[in-house]
Amino acid sequence: MDADLAMAIGTVLGVLSIPSLISAVSDARAPRVGAVTLLLAGALIVWAMSNKPGGYKIAELPSVVVSVIARFIP
Repeated sequence: MDADLAMAIGTVLGVLSIPSLISAVSDARAPRVGAVTLLLAGALIVWAMSNKPGGYKIAELPSVVVSVIARFIP
């Protein structure tokens, strides 16, 4: 797994964990699944930033996600 793929997966998982966290908090439940997903997303993002020389900038994230998606679409 390269750094761009890890960053794209981590970003998508982070965004997808937000509804789970909000739902659990609003229902007065423990946000277990959302918290684990957010923790995994954070670990992937930190790993990607530490393995790419120079790291990532916020403005680069859309192009990173699009380039990763473009790899898998023929």
